[in-house]
Amino acid sequence: MLLRVALAVAVLVIFVYGLVDVIRTDGRLTRGISKPAWIVVMIVLPVVGAILWLLIGRPRSASPQQQSQRHPVAPDDDPDFLRNLEARRRHQAEAERLKKFKDDLDAKPKDEGPKGSGKDKHETDEHDTDGLK
Repeated sequence: MLLRVALAVAVLVIFVYGLVDVIRTDGRLTRGISKPAWIVVMIVLPVVGAILWLLIGRPRSASPQQQSQRHPVAPDDDPDFLRNLEARRRHQAEAERLKKFKDDLDAKPKDEGPKGSGKDKHETDEHDTDGLK
């Protein structure tokens, strides 16, 4: 009688462990057949399905602890988000600087020359020609 209870408990533990492991595993990492097919095999053949899952279907490199770390993180903990945020801030500051520079250029009078003399090309400066006379 005690042997039957121990055997039933062992079957239940193996079945539950295998089923939970199949459910927690990413569908792209399962080997052999697809994840829904593994769930069906586990339900139809509880002990055999669990043993097959542990020997054949389970991914070798991934464990449930590693998969739990793939959940989204808070924005202030995500290095990619922080990097993109800093880049956006730099781009915005650069755009504001360029806009201010453009506004300053537009505010200057249009008739000023490159040196700001305000003279026409044909006008001569008396000081420039004194040395030539």
